[in-house]
Amino acid sequence: MKKQYIDKHNSGSEALSNIKGILRYVKLLAVICIILLIFVPVLLHKNGGQIADRFSKDESAEIAIISANFEIPPFDDTEEGRLAEYGHRLITETYALIGPGTELGITGNRLACGSCHLDGGTKPFAAPYIGLSGIFPMYSGRENRVGSLEERINGCFERSMNGKAIDVNSREMRAMISYIKHISKDAPVGKRVRGQGFVNFAIPDRAADVGKGALVYENTCQTCHGVHGEGLKGTVGNREGGYIYPPLWGDDTYNDGAGMARLITAAKFIKGNMPLGVTHDAPLLSDEEAYDVAAYINSHSRPVKANKELDYPILAKKPKDCPYPPYEDDIPQNQHKIGPFNF
Repeated sequence: MKKQYIDKHNSGSEALSNIKGILRYVKLLAVICIILLIFVPVLLHKNGGQIADRFSKDESAEIAIISANFEIPPFDDTEEGRLAEYGHRLITETYALIGPGTELGITGNRLACGSCHLDGGTKPFAAPYIGLSGIFPMYSGRENRVGSLEERINGCFERSMNGKAIDVNSREMRAMISYIKHISKDAPVGKRVRGQGFVNFAIPDRAADVGKGALVYENTCQTCHGVHGEGLKGTVGNREGGYIYPPLWGDDTYNDGAGMARLITAAKFIKGNMPLGVTHDAPLLSDEEAYDVAAYINSHSRPVKANKELDYPILAKKPKDCPYPPYEDDIPQNQHKIGPFNF
């Protein structure tokens, strides 16, 4: 009897010891979880979100360049094909389908999405759409969160098109997404395609010279975009209701919260694509000339985007050339507009 009692006692002690061990393990896991919840967001903030958007800037992940002679595949005679075809029209005839005065009235100017995303969003280094459906969702410093492709399109509607966001489930949004997927059929998922975005650009180590930019504009841009940046309006049978060459400042162009309102972004686009017909590998303008003329263009008035102060919740993520405050530094606003960007 005594031996049985000892065996039972020892067995009970071992069980109790095991339970205590499990409880200690659970407590340890809880402490680790709390530490992670506290310190990981702090680290992300301290590093300016670099962990979150490292993929978007990893050039080693890029694959072969987008073809300069890219041809849009034929649209299938299916519901999806017809939707993609409508998406193509929305991008090239934006002003006629959803511009001011139309039933939907989504955009606030008479530009087309194709005014910046050239050749229906297929020209390399002109912010093409090819491959975008495979790399979104993507982190955005402007919102400090991972956003969808639909949200990115709405950002363009609100800024570049000076309009309003639309329902992500609307026919128009679904059509644009379908079109992007249509031209991205051969692009990989999870990897950037070289040619997305803009050309490489060596930022001059000086402030942009608006006076020199005016001369570049007069000699290179004025013929198409007009003496006063008013653009060339379409005619019957040729972009009627829109522009053959878009205005670059004034009331009917991108607002001051758009990407093109940033000097470096505008200079990259100009260098790789302007005057019309120029390609990324044979630019007409030098980095210096593109830099100066971008400053000249953006020195003029344009529509004002409301609530810009809410952009970039983490000010460390704000690009140096963002022309509007607040900033995390004491650099004058004019230097953020025209440089030098040696800070």
